[in-house]
Amino acid sequence: MRIGVASDHAGYGLKRELLSWLRSRGHQVADLGTDSTEPVDYPDIALALGRALVDGAAERGVLICGSGVGASIAANKLPGIRAGLCHDSYSAHQGVEHDDMNVLVLGGRVIGPALARELVEVFLAASFTHEERHERRVAKIRALEREECRRPPPPTGGSA
Repeated sequence: MRIGVASDHAGYGLKRELLSWLRSRGHQVADLGTDSTEPVDYPDIALALGRALVDGAAERGVLICGSGVGASIAANKLPGIRAGLCHDSYSAHQGVEHDDMNVLVLGGRVIGPALARELVEVFLAASFTHEERHERRVAKIRALEREECRRPPPPTGGSA
């Protein structure tokens, strides 16, 4: 699988460990930054990963910052990105199966390498179910990306 992996400075150590591990498992891995522990802004890193997914250079992404929260917020602002912050294996596979999650976000200061490897493994092994209810919900997420939620609701036909 083609996987993009990106982190800010707080996730750099965990990113390095995951890059080696993913490559040893035969994945094509793109290191999308950062390249050191020098401070960088996580929205810039989320954008680099998001572009790789939207452009088709990567099929899935792993994004790491200190807590995972900021990177998750930033990534989810990008159309086509469905990022989930996961610190347990159930969420890591269920997010793909039900929500078509394409970016796993991890907190590099929250979890250790062993749990990170487990989460990445179940994330990559999971597949979207394509069940009707999940397709309907993901379609509504795509509608939110198109800002359809900002349109005024249609009149209900009732009196004021």
